[in-house]
Amino acid sequence: MGRTVRDGLRLTADQHQFVELAREFAACEIRPRARAVDEADVESPLDLWEKAAKLGLTSFMIPERFGGGGVTDLLTQVLVQQELCHGDIGIGNLITSNGFFSAPVEHLGTVEQQERFLRPLGTDTPPLTAVAVTEPGNGSDAAGIQTFARRDGDHYVLNGQKTWISNAPYAEHFVIFATVDPSKRAKGVTAFVVPRDTQGLEVGPPFRKMGQRAIVNAEVFLDDVRVPAENRLGEEGQGFVGLMRTFDASRILIGAATTGLARAALDFANDYARTRTQFGVPIIQHQAVAFRLADMATRVDTAHLLTVRAAALYDDGFEVAQESAMAKLVGSENAMWCTHAAVQTLGGYGYSREYPVERWMRDAKLEEIEEGTSDIQRLIISRGLGAR
Repeated sequence: MGRTVRDGLRLTADQHQFVELAREFAACEIRPRARAVDEADVESPLDLWEKAAKLGLTSFMIPERFGGGGVTDLLTQVLVQQELCHGDIGIGNLITSNGFFSAPVEHLGTVEQQERFLRPLGTDTPPLTAVAVTEPGNGSDAAGIQTFARRDGDHYVLNGQKTWISNAPYAEHFVIFATVDPSKRAKGVTAFVVPRDTQGLEVGPPFRKMGQRAIVNAEVFLDDVRVPAENRLGEEGQGFVGLMRTFDASRILIGAATTGLARAALDFANDYARTRTQFGVPIIQHQAVAFRLADMATRVDTAHLLTVRAAALYDDGFEVAQESAMAKLVGSENAMWCTHAAVQTLGGYGYSREYPVERWMRDAKLEEIEEGTSDIQRLIISRGLGAR
């Protein structure tokens, strides 16, 4: 099972059950497939998705009233995410990706919309979904979205282009963020649920990426896409607020995912250092290696505890933009540091694709970029300091 973090949490029986389920699935199903999935490059492991769905791992975060597991507290979601991503962060993120779609539907949608769009996610054969925010000219500046939504009777007509959209080649539904008035910036941003088969919606070829290849990304093109007004989530101009609330949770979950990845790197490097011999002794007995492992362990615990704190505050109803930014910033940068340290500990073997640490280092880099770069997280944190 590897090293676990002693954080003093008192988990309920249900929480233990979900965490143990995730841990077992990660060890028995995810980790053995991770290398092959990485080498496949632009193919999501849909068979693993189906296995996870039958166990409820793709829908544990969906409310029970829609057929999901009912794990609506973020703390439990964090613990499950960490275990799945200890197996492999790309596959782990794929398995929980419908939670990113469900969040704006829950935050902004009516009861009827929630029933219509979330019910299919709670089945044994759930569809894959996607959220489309990023554009070729707008990444970190989500208020500057240029995809335009024009009202036309009982419909909206969407025109624009999205890029780096996770699950785009497979998604059956998209939450697309567009603007009804670019001059209003954030106050014009509006969210729509758009089925894949809507005329005018086209998905480009998959991107070839450095890492996390279990999730396939592509561009989405919108050419006079007519969307019924009943598919608008919330009122016009409410999309940005719903998106930021979604990011508050998803950035905490990134903190959890990166902690799982960093813990995997620590476990592997620690085991290797105990068996690899140089100068007549295991290399863990050399202070340079031992101190590197000590720093790795400290960074894993730091990221974990920041993430747990942020999740607990979120569950208690606090505004957590600053805390979620801290969790993502520290988690992603510590994962990058720890995976690099694991490669260094293995030396030449760390550079070989025979071992997982080089893949983990490639996987880690994405998390310093997606859903707001490290620079953006520091900006959010600094603004929070100014508001106090």
